[in-house]
Amino acid sequence: MGIRDLLGEVAGTYDRHAGSGRDVKGQQVLRGVAGRTDLALPPGFKAKGHGGQTTPAATPWIGVFEEGGQRDPKKGLYLAYIFSEDLKDVSLTLQQGITWLEDRLGRGQAREDHLRRHAARLRRAVRRQDRQGWIDEPQLRDGAARPRAYEAASVIAKTYDTGALPSDVALMEDLLLGIESLRLAESADRVWWGSDSPEALELSYEPGHHAPQPVTNPLANFRPKDSSDYVAQIRARQQVKRRSHETLIGDFGLHVCERGFVPVTELQHPRDLVLRPRGASAESGGEWLVEAKVVRNGNPTQAVREAVGQLYEYRHFLYAKRPEPFLIGLFSEEIGAYAPYLEEQGIASIWRDGSGWGGSSKAQEWGMTS
Repeated sequence: MGIRDLLGEVAGTYDRHAGSGRDVKGQQVLRGVAGRTDLALPPGFKAKGHGGQTTPAATPWIGVFEEGGQRDPKKGLYLAYIFSEDLKDVSLTLQQGITWLEDRLGRGQAREDHLRRHAARLRRAVRRQDRQGWIDEPQLRDGAARPRAYEAASVIAKTYDTGALPSDVALMEDLLLGIESLRLAESADRVWWGSDSPEALELSYEPGHHAPQPVTNPLANFRPKDSSDYVAQIRARQQVKRRSHETLIGDFGLHVCERGFVPVTELQHPRDLVLRPRGASAESGGEWLVEAKVVRNGNPTQAVREAVGQLYEYRHFLYAKRPEPFLIGLFSEEIGAYAPYLEEQGIASIWRDGSGWGGSSKAQEWGMTS
């Protein structure tokens, strides 16, 4: 047996009207989850079923926890397979703990609003390009406080028809993506917990200290780093490193300046480059966020992956209270099939093309290519 058989067994045996006693078949299945060794979960992970204690759960669920990690579903983040009230579908969902909020916010709308706000923050920390077929919230189809809170607490979810469950292989692929998403969300969540404030996700990046004041000279705040080679001492040996990354930024900044954009590097760390329409301020919106990458050995794969991750991360942390920027991946050479891939993720791409600049359709529309 595996996860598929377990989910099907719960859907076929659980009956909330049968009570929560030890002799109730559906409850037996859920209570036995913790002792099962046939689920083929990833190494270091365990599962535990929940069907209610004195009162049967309206929406039974199976939690998936990392041994030694967060195992308290009352607080923190965790993964769970939650069944709808009619058992017609089950959703793998990245959940926030809901019980700990009862003392502070009660069990009604205030708690749900808080959970949805924080879910939206955490959702931006989870890579969008990996989430095809995933939704924000499952539909549990029960009006009680706890199922409604489960829906509001969902960061992302993948819903399956219990009458046509996918294979164990497909379920495992989704579970692995859920685990990766959990870890990304946990990193953002730890910052929030550090201050217990809705604004805390922004603290490590100190937003508000990066944007320079509008200036008359479009190149006044554009100072790319030195592009000459430099020597690095590494474990008693020397390495000569090349600053082609800085050269790429410098050349492109001068190019787009001629096309009516203001390139800004000063006070933008950790961002490589920000572009604004001439005469616009940081607060007015319409900003382009540029991440520059040097393609090594003609293979753009690693450069594209790093650009995607950093652009999403910076947008999440640096633009939480500002209009979201347009995203650009800037590359030292053409990236081939990755250009349409990046466009699908909402990222334009621009690359060196001989003495000029090529780019994807968005970059061409913006007038940034030559």
